[in-house]
Amino acid sequence: MSTPEERLEELGIMLPEPQSPVANYVSAVESGGLLFLAGAGPAPGPDGAMAKGKLGRDFSVEEGYERARSVGLVQIARLKDELGDLGRVERIVKLLTMVNCAPDFEQHPAVANGCSDLLVEVFGDAGRHARSAVGMSSLPFDIPVEIEMVVEVSG
Repeated sequence: MSTPEERLEELGIMLPEPQSPVANYVSAVESGGLLFLAGAGPAPGPDGAMAKGKLGRDFSVEEGYERARSVGLVQIARLKDELGDLGRVERIVKLLTMVNCAPDFEQHPAVANGCSDLLVEVFGDAGRHARSAVGMSSLPFDIPVEIEMVVEVSG
């Protein structure tokens, strides 16, 4: 299997600039061989605007999937920034996907698949992970999806 960086190139994926924290926290903390990535939202669109709104009201499941995939790219960019080499990723351990949604929205897992599918495309079996996908009544800045990650890393 090719390296994660080679896979990104093969897939024609350019990583966005890593997001900076928006409050008093850090983007990542490494402890005991695990890297805990703070929650992140989707990368800004080509026009520089941030996606805002709720799944089931402002976005379809398919649009939510694409927003979650965008969050996955943001988190991979954070990993690259933090580790220097994506080859240090031993395993994506856990995702927490928070979906900003209307009260009757029920397709949280289908939205979360946007990030999950990307991680498997880039990291292969090491990208398969445990996951929670939950609905929220709101998220910071009205973003549609926020995702936290726990990643096992090598020294």
